[in-house]
Amino acid sequence: MTSPVPRPARRRLDAALDGLAVTFRGMTARPDEHNCECHWGSAEDVARLKVPDVELYDDLLQRTWRAPDWSDHASVLRRILPQFARSLVAGRIEAFLGPEEIGRSFDRGQWQQWPDEQAAAVREFLHAWWSHTLTDPAPAVPAHELLALNVEASGTLTPWLTHWETQTGAPATRHLAEAAAHWEYDLLVDELPWGAWDAWDDEGEKRAELTTWLLDHARPRLIAHGAPGELLHRIRLLGLTGPARWEDPHWPGHRY
Repeated sequence: MTSPVPRPARRRLDAALDGLAVTFRGMTARPDEHNCECHWGSAEDVARLKVPDVELYDDLLQRTWRAPDWSDHASVLRRILPQFARSLVAGRIEAFLGPEEIGRSFDRGQWQQWPDEQAAAVREFLHAWWSHTLTDPAPAVPAHELLALNVEASGTLTPWLTHWETQTGAPATRHLAEAAAHWEYDLLVDELPWGAWDAWDDEGEKRAELTTWLLDHARPRLIAHGAPGELLHRIRLLGLTGPARWEDPHWPGHRY
C-alpha cells in the first residue's frame, strides 16, 4: 500500500487550482479570434471559446491548447486555463510530441508577461503541482515529464532542480532514480532528453546544467539509497568525455 501525498502538498495544489479558477473567471478568446475549419475545428467550436466559464468537451480542449496559430494565444490560454490545469493534474491531457509540447503552449501565451496577479496564479500552480508530484508515490504525470513541461513553460531549469533537492522523502528519491534512468540514453550522447524550444546554445546550457546536477546531487543521493549499480555507472559516465566515456567497461552499448 502506497503512502498518501502529504496534506500540505495536496492543499497547496488545490488552492492553486482554485486560484486559477478565480483569477481567470470570465476570460474569453478575442471576439475576432478564428482558426482553420479544415484543420482545427468548426466555427461553433471557436464560438465556445468566446463564451466565459463554460466547460469544453475533451477533444476541443485538446485541440485548443495544441494549436500554434491563434492570433492571440494568450487570450485563448487564459480562457481555458482553469479547466486545462485540472485536466493536466489528473493526467487527462495527451501530448503527442512529449510533455514539453504542453510547456510550449504556456510559453506561447507569454504568461510571465501577464498582469502580476495572473502571472502569479500560473506560477503558483506550476510550483504547487511540482511540489505535489515530488511527494506523490504515484503521480498522474511522472516527475521527469513534468520537469520537461515546467522547464519549457518557464524557460529555466534551476528552480525545479533546486526544489527537488529539498524533497528528501522516499517518493522524491524514487522519482529521481526513474528520471535518471529515463534521461541517461540521451545525455550520454550530450543531448537534452526532451525537445527544447529555444536556441541550440540554450539547449546546450540546460543539458549541461542537468548533467552537472545528476553528477553532483543525484548520484550521491542515489548511492546513499542503494540505487542499482548499473544506473550509478551510467550517471558516472556523464562526467567523462570522448573515448573515455564509450571505452569505459561500463559503457552500456547503446545504439543511436
